[in-house]
Amino acid sequence: MQNKKLSMGIMQPYFFPYLGHFSLIAAVDEWIVFDITQYTPKTWMNRNRILHPKAGWQYITVPLANSSQSIKTHEARILNIDETKESITGKLGHYKKKAPYFNAVIALVEEVLGSSTDDSLVYLDVKGLAAVCRYLEIPFNYRICSDLKLPLPDKMGPGQWALEICHQLGAAVYVNPASGRDIFDPAEFARRGVALHFAQPKEFIYNTAPYHYEPNLSILDVLMWNPPAAVAHAVRNCLEIKAAS
Repeated sequence: MQNKKLSMGIMQPYFFPYLGHFSLIAAVDEWIVFDITQYTPKTWMNRNRILHPKAGWQYITVPLANSSQSIKTHEARILNIDETKESITGKLGHYKKKAPYFNAVIALVEEVLGSSTDDSLVYLDVKGLAAVCRYLEIPFNYRICSDLKLPLPDKMGPGQWALEICHQLGAAVYVNPASGRDIFDPAEFARRGVALHFAQPKEFIYNTAPYHYEPNLSILDVLMWNPPAAVAHAVRNCLEIKAAS
């Protein structure tokens, strides 16, 4: 029998996302990597932001061999993982003499971006999520949607995917970032027996001297400046979850 008390999060695969993404992972029992819809170029799926050595921020990017809206997310393929690793570790290099946890973080990045025979962007993103969760000792119970082969309807609105997946997998609670509130119908969720909750992250501000602090950067920036225990505490406490009204 499926666990009807199961809480679930369903999100696209993101590349070393911001801290709030990990807060959502930590807040649910199971995480579904949502990779079955149209791929959207120039999103957080293949890039994120870190501090720039002079001012502001810069992108770190995973170039794709087939970046196009004509493919599904799970079909996205990395162009060259070795060149990607060289580029990203190079851009992170300016943290070395300034950020106290540089060595631990660069080792984590090198592990994730290590040469692989699998060129799937989804698997790379999931590998990054899993590595950060291990580093922070946060459970990461996930399944990849395309692997599940769920019998989903051919046509659904943006707010219906999560409801249908939760219903088929036996989740009783679905938690979504509050920024997406407008696409969901709480009454429809209630009719199907799934409680709809929204999560609002709280900003975690930390010292990045001699740089100017920039909000909502990749988790890599957070990890560079803070011990794992402090980041794990922030992950677990920087999220306010409320039932949809």
